[in-house]
Amino acid sequence: MPIAGVNVTYDPNTLVNDGKPIELDWWAWTNVEQFQAIADAYSEIHPNVVINVVNQPWEDYWTKLPLELQSGGGPALFNVHNSQHENLIANMEPYDIDPADLEADYAGAASHLIDGETHYIDLGLMSGAIYYNTDMWEAAGLTDADIPTTWDEFREVAKALTIRDGDQLRQAGFNFNSGGHTMQAGLAYQLGQNLFEADGSTPAIDNEANLEVIQRFVDIYADGSGDPDFGAAGTDSFGQGLSAMTYAWGWFSGTLKNDYPDLNWSAFQTPVPEAGETPYALDRYNGESTFGINANASDAEKEVAQDFLRYFLTDAESMKELSLIFSVFPAYKPIADDPVFAENPALAAFGEIDRYIWPGPIPATFETTTATMWEEILFNGVAPEEALAAAQATIEKDLSGKDFVSSEGLYAFYSGN
Repeated sequence: MPIAGVNVTYDPNTLVNDGKPIELDWWAWTNVEQFQAIADAYSEIHPNVVINVVNQPWEDYWTKLPLELQSGGGPALFNVHNSQHENLIANMEPYDIDPADLEADYAGAASHLIDGETHYIDLGLMSGAIYYNTDMWEAAGLTDADIPTTWDEFREVAKALTIRDGDQLRQAGFNFNSGGHTMQAGLAYQLGQNLFEADGSTPAIDNEANLEVIQRFVDIYADGSGDPDFGAAGTDSFGQGLSAMTYAWGWFSGTLKNDYPDLNWSAFQTPVPEAGETPYALDRYNGESTFGINANASDAEKEVAQDFLRYFLTDAESMKELSLIFSVFPAYKPIADDPVFAENPALAAFGEIDRYIWPGPIPATFETTTATMWEEILFNGVAPEEALAAAQATIEKDLSGKDFVSSEGLYAFYSGN
């Protein structure tokens, strides 16, 4: 059989575990069938190896997995979300692959180096876009020429897409319910505001830029183009055909394909504050991570896991399929120019990739705390200024004693706050 890969290579013509039977578990919270297919293809080359992909729901995953790893147990392989970096890294086995080879084949791999070792990398890069219902768009008399490029234009388009029956909202022009925190973490960048102060460790939440972002979306709801009580989640309401636009990251195109196959939709690039001006950054991005290897696994399991890792990282077809499933730009450079990626509306909606910031594996408190902040604003009438101050205090408290340092300084256009 031919050797696969470019710089990272995989030779399928060698025995694994000396040909003796061995079985590994691989935990995942989504796309279990696809991961199992990859594992099964590997087992066709190495019939003595069985890899069982075990579905662990997201709601339980980040409680169960860290506890298992910290007790010395857990699966030999487990999928990683970099927001949980701090909970996993102590029990992750370094990849047995030259970091230079990883960087040569995978965009951004160097940013994951810790003391010269790599424990996971990105298989693809994801960011946000505006998803819109094309049937509603057409019914409102809108055309491609009406795709908004600024937030002021977006506000007017949201009005045009809104349908009311007296005081009753029948169709929301824009719905960000349960998603305000997702926008919050990225759109302050458009105003030149980083998530962290220049030291890379102090959170920067309570500031004028974040207040402006909040006020922008509060104003859209004040226009009547949306309502906090119009569906629990903007993405669900969009999928159900009740809302004309929503903001979501690339994962949402997979949800639409799987859960709402009859919905007609497309996506456009997230608007910016000023027409014709390139902002400091368009949004933040994050990576869909490769799997981790359990440092507590047996030597035999780790040997097989490292072999499977090379197979996984050099499997171009699976990397292409996973990139499309997750709606991420492929990090695997040999497939980056495949025209199939331009056919995906969620990927085509991305702007210049070098104008997106990766702040690093930001601690989960950013997401949970800003989600609470938005609930306080929308449902409890808390003033944005007060909600921002409370969020700042909570995140500072949660990060106290942590060693987290942001990767914002690696951004090519970085400018400290």
